[in-house]
Amino acid sequence: MTNRLDYNQIAPNGAKALGGVYGYVLQSGLPGELVDLVYLRISQINNCAYCLDMHTRELIKRGVKVEKLALVQAWAEGGSLFSQAERAALAWAESVTLVAETGVPDSAYKAAREVFDEKQLVDLTIAISVMNSYNRMAISFRNTPQAVLEN
Repeated sequence: MTNRLDYNQIAPNGAKALGGVYGYVLQSGLPGELVDLVYLRISQINNCAYCLDMHTRELIKRGVKVEKLALVQAWAEGGSLFSQAERAALAWAESVTLVAETGVPDSAYKAAREVFDEKQLVDLTIAISVMNSYNRMAISFRNTPQAVLEN
C-alpha cells in the first residue's frame, strides 16, 4: 500500500484540530482502556488497517490479554472478558458508527445511559466521532500500518 499523500503535512492546522479533539478525549476522564477498545472496534467496522494496528499495539501496551483482543469483534459473546461499561461502550460505538443503518435508536441510547452519565456519554460519542474521522483520513490517504513498515 502506498500513501496517497501526507495530510498532516499538507493541512497541519486541520490535523492539529483533530488532534485537539483526540487530546480532549484523553483528558475527559473516560478510562483509557475502554476508549482504546472502542477505537479498535470502530476501526474493525471501518476496516482501517492503520488504526487497527495502532490501537491493538496500544491495548497490548496497556496489558490487555490477546484473548480479549481476539474477541473485540465478537464482544457480545465475550462474557466476563468485557466489563458492563465496556459492553455498553462497544454497543454504543457500533450504533453510532453505523448511524446510516441504525439511526441510533432510543433503545441504544437508553442502554448506554444505564451505564454512562450525560457527560460520559457525550465524551464517548466525541471519541467515537473522532475515531471515525481518523479512520476515514487513514483509509482515504492510505496510511501504512506500522506492522507493514516493520515487515
